Amino acid sequence: MSKVIYTGTTNTTGGRDGASRSSDGRLDVKLSPPGSSGPGTNPEQLFAAGWSACFLSAIGRAAAERQLRVPADAAINTEIDLVSNDDGYVLQARLNASLPGIEADLAKTLVERAHQLCPYSKATRGNIAVELNVV
Repeated sequence: MSKVIYTGTTNTTGGRDGASRSSDGRLDVKLSPPGSSGPGTNPEQLFAAGWSACFLSAIGRAAAERQLRVPADAAINTEIDLVSNDDGYVLQARLNASLPGIEADLAKTLVERAHQLCPYSKATRGNIAVELNVV
């Protein structure tokens, strides 16, 4: 049985040259195309921020399964590429995890487990190229 835990709601106008605001007003951003000098951010940056936040929490869950804690200075550097190919535009991603103080093989295991747990990873699985790295 599924249960909706939270619904994020936004209203966006103007596409990549517009603005987006959440229904509760906590998010209110100007948008501009990637690589432009326009004000604001772009969808790729927003997607990277959301995925990296979720992924770091999923690493915490993976660590908890092993009775471990994620270091306070752990971080995810997520890169989302907008790519033009024969099929039009597609995305690809690199998630670079920094887990200071955790041995490399264990860190890799936690990252791989997080990729199975994270809702963003589940949503993109099989749809875009994703590279996982421990840095």
